[in-house]
Amino acid sequence: MRSAFDQAQFLPRVIELDRAQPEFTRTVWDYLDNTVSPQRIATGQDKLLQVRAEADAAAARYGVPGAIVVAIWGMESNYGGNYGSTPIIDALATLGFEGRREDWARRELLAALKILDSGDIARDRMIGSWAGAMGQTQFLPSNFLAYAVDADGDGRRDIWGSMPDVVASTANFLSRSGWQAGMPWGVEVKLPAGFDYGRADMAVRQPSAQWAAEGVTTMDGQPLPEFADGAVLLPAGAQGPAFLVGPNFRAVLRYNNSTNYALAVGLLAQRLGGGADVQAPWPRNLSALSRSQLTELQTALSQRGFATGAADGVMGPATREGLRRYQRSVGLPADGYPSAELLQRLQQP
Repeated sequence: MRSAFDQAQFLPRVIELDRAQPEFTRTVWDYLDNTVSPQRIATGQDKLLQVRAEADAAAARYGVPGAIVVAIWGMESNYGGNYGSTPIIDALATLGFEGRREDWARRELLAALKILDSGDIARDRMIGSWAGAMGQTQFLPSNFLAYAVDADGDGRRDIWGSMPDVVASTANFLSRSGWQAGMPWGVEVKLPAGFDYGRADMAVRQPSAQWAAEGVTTMDGQPLPEFADGAVLLPAGAQGPAFLVGPNFRAVLRYNNSTNYALAVGLLAQRLGGGADVQAPWPRNLSALSRSQLTELQTALSQRGFATGAADGVMGPATREGLRRYQRSVGLPADGYPSAELLQRLQQP
């Protein structure tokens, strides 16, 4: 273990990146244009063919389709093209020494040392992102210890160079996170006239049969997937596409707790399998609010009596709920979606 620190270096750039808070946010459609691009779809279809044997083996063992695993691979490292070159020990030691997440970084550093001690990977090959995520599908060390698999039988769990291990480990992660075999991640839907947009929330879950009874339908008229606890997702608010998502969408959220990320994985996997793109148009006339504009929105809402929690420029559940209550109070669709128009309205005397 001591040898792991013999060449350890403090990396100032890691601290800079950790402290950076980008001012400008992206709309979901801009994000999807980049992450589910025609190039990434075409490359992913080729990659899915290349790892078909590994994907089929993992699907049989863990119940996770190969297209989902390959979509995560594409999202995390552009199919292995870029999974970072930062020494993980150096990055985590730096974050554990000086950073806003010292306790977390030290726990991950201990996990990384256990991986070295087990002989899964040599120190000089344990590389990844500045934030400590490793290998072709970007596992944190603690997740590596919990979910990584030696699928090729060489005695090591190698998520850097062994595609059987990469594919099986990623499928195992999702399986252990609640993936339900044979179920889709979700489906694009049409909402009925008069739908209460305030119920389009990941916390509002009910059986698909209940959503269907309320008038929610698929785009092509086929029955809704049989979710026991489906939720309606409106990633761009009432003016954009709607989705009904189930437990497999939430399993992807455990991989990366961002609804935009989970939606991108689902849509990329759908396209890799020859499925349809999003059919309803995105409201591309809307612009994303910057972090400082979101802070202004939160402050204005709180001043009007619609509590949003801390005015920190981050769109969390408290801000969304405060925004919905304001929208209801003025007769607007309560979708909780922040827009420049809403901000301007709130700032009027």
